[in-house]
Amino acid sequence: MKNEDDLKLNEIDRVIHEPARLSIMIHLSILQEADFTYLLYRTKLSRGNLSVQLQKLEGVGYIKIEKKFVKRMPRTMVSLSEKGKEALDHYRKHILEVLGMPGVESEDSPLP
Repeated sequence: MKNEDDLKLNEIDRVIHEPARLSIMIHLSILQEADFTYLLYRTKLSRGNLSVQLQKLEGVGYIKIEKKFVKRMPRTMVSLSEKGKEALDHYRKHILEVLGMPGVESEDSPLP
């Protein structure tokens, strides 16, 4: 039986580990980029909560946010940065290790 020190739970990336931010990161890892409305729909977060979570992820450099206009309508596009891809891949590996599955790799690992 592993003790808490062996699991290194204190090393889990708390920015990604929060459920709303983890959901955002996973959706962005699948797509090249997503707009705010898509993330709103997929994550089921409120506009305010999604906005706050995106700001936190952008603040640590895990995502890039680009605001542009499409047919005179504002559109916020979000994508994972290289730092974000690396952080999510590290997080995934760490969680698998904590769960006792070190070395388990998925078909599309590492993240695209």
